Amino acid sequence: MAAAKKDDLKAKFEAAAAAAKKTRKKPDNATLLKLYSYYKQATEGDVKGERPGGFDFVGGAKFDAWSKLKGTSKDEAMTNYIKQVERLNRE
Repeated sequence: MAAAKKDDLKAKFEAAAAAAKKTRKKPDNATLLKLYSYYKQATEGDVKGERPGGFDFVGGAKFDAWSKLKGTSKDEAMTNYIKQVERLNRE
């Protein structure tokens, strides 16, 4: 039963990842960072490595957004990603 629920969540997550590329309007930067961080947390777990420095402002922002999710389970990150995409597709 638990495995079926996990497979269902993974299928919904993959569908949301595809849907995120086809939103009616382009998400703002804050939303894009949320999507990025939830996706990375769901697929790779906690952030690793050094924060990009210098003039890599985008890389630094992505690293910071992802690092805020440290300790979040992959399932919770998938669920939050799905909710964020659904919210985008309603707008």
